[in-house]
Amino acid sequence: MAEEETELSDNQKKEIAKWFLLNAPAGEIQYVAKDLKSVLNNDDVYDEAASEAFPVYNKSHMICLEMSGRFGDVLVTSYGELQGNEYLDPKTAQVAIVDHVKQVCTEVRPASDEELPTPYVEEYRCALEAEMLKYVGEAYPKGSCSVYCINGKDVEGPGYDFELVAVISAARLSPQNFCTGSWQSIWNIECKDDIQVLELKGKLQVGAHYFEEGNVQLDAKHECRDSTMFQSPDDSAIAIASLIRHHETEYLASLEASYLNLPDATFKDLRRKLPVTRTLFPWHSTSLFSLTREISKELGIGK
Repeated sequence: MAEEETELSDNQKKEIAKWFLLNAPAGEIQYVAKDLKSVLNNDDVYDEAASEAFPVYNKSHMICLEMSGRFGDVLVTSYGELQGNEYLDPKTAQVAIVDHVKQVCTEVRPASDEELPTPYVEEYRCALEAEMLKYVGEAYPKGSCSVYCINGKDVEGPGYDFELVAVISAARLSPQNFCTGSWQSIWNIECKDDIQVLELKGKLQVGAHYFEEGNVQLDAKHECRDSTMFQSPDDSAIAIASLIRHHETEYLASLEASYLNLPDATFKDLRRKLPVTRTLFPWHSTSLFSLTREISKELGIGK
């Protein structure tokens, strides 16, 4: 006898729903959520899954939301996360209160002094952010960036180390044309005053989804390191931005080259090297073969 199907518990349904939400491609979570709500047909299970999945998704994709009051945009990242659903925007020294499920900014308040770095650290942070904004404006038409101080924000002057992180988030969403794409890069910059060195660690992630008459996804990741001299705020910012530009341009070029060679290299390697006859087909002289002649010969036609 066939085993009876057991009904999934609400907790199991919630975990499955969370998996689908968290794995939605960039910019498509609302479409997935709408379908899930219909399939689950249980508002309590859906609401619980959404409340747990949306904050994680929004931070991992570093979504950009418009702040009310003409303050500009804020990036939703773990680096700017304060308490609750509050996220710091270092450019404007404002804190945005975010509704994760609706993906909107509901309120804005000024950041307190405790939430901001000291003037010494802020000079370095601000100089780097200015250079990053120039770079992102040139390289990513749909991009946003922010620079945060994640360690040593209380440093008052030279002689102590601190750490900045520069994040770039860009997305090109065109679901009506069955395609979406995203770029996220995170650059940790350790400012080591004792040895006068800036150490950079970068993590780049590129995602793409094409779903017209099929479902093709790209999820490429890359990590890199570099270093430069610890100089004045402006000189350090220029040097860091130059290194970031170099590494990101180089990685993008390598991606383009690999996909240009995809048909001739990767796909070719997936095929059998020789047919079952162990003889290469003479593509250069296909005229030697005649389907009609071969069929006639086999059937004894024309004799």
